[in-house]
Amino acid sequence: MQPGAPGKANKILTPETAVAARPQGPSAADISFMQGMIMHHSQAVEMTELLRTRGQSKDLQALGQRISISQTDEIKFMKQWLTERGQPLEPASGHMMDMKGMDHSKMAGMDHSKMDMGSMAMMPGMLTPAQMKALEAATGPQFDHLFLTGMIQHHTGALTMVRDLFDTPGAGQDAVLFDFASDVDNTQRAEIRTMQGMLSKENKLEKK
Repeated sequence: MQPGAPGKANKILTPETAVAARPQGPSAADISFMQGMIMHHSQAVEMTELLRTRGQSKDLQALGQRISISQTDEIKFMKQWLTERGQPLEPASGHMMDMKGMDHSKMAGMDHSKMDMGSMAMMPGMLTPAQMKALEAATGPQFDHLFLTGMIQHHTGALTMVRDLFDTPGAGQDAVLFDFASDVDNTQRAEIRTMQGMLSKENKLEKK
């Protein structure tokens, strides 16, 4: 029996698949997931730092602070997880996440030639350099809108990364990693709902 992704049923494996999926230390997909999520979280923290000085909504400021604190702590955890297992914090140059079912079409607008946070190609949902420049140039309500749409995109990408991890045979079997990835999924789904509510409120105010 292989634990399923959050919200999904467990998988019943054939004897052959079970042998292949049996944990032999962290899998390549586990390692790539953690390395990629460090990069992913780092951009989210950068976005919340811009929010601190450019945003207007107090509710959004409070949400941004929670995201910054939680994802900064999670970055520390992921680095510790990799270090304890003798793994590098960054992938080898030019290496991309090796996950079955990775939908590269969802890496919309990615600039694979521009690697601001290491050599790994940008992960799903990450903002492009152009999107980050637009965010840096905005202030007030315009910034709040760009932040909300950008962070929803960003969080949705994290959900894709978790799904792809659990869709990979033999991956996500480390109990600590499983709990962490499940928590990322649950937390970011809740934050997406909160941000969607803020966008809906924003749209209603604009129509008045």
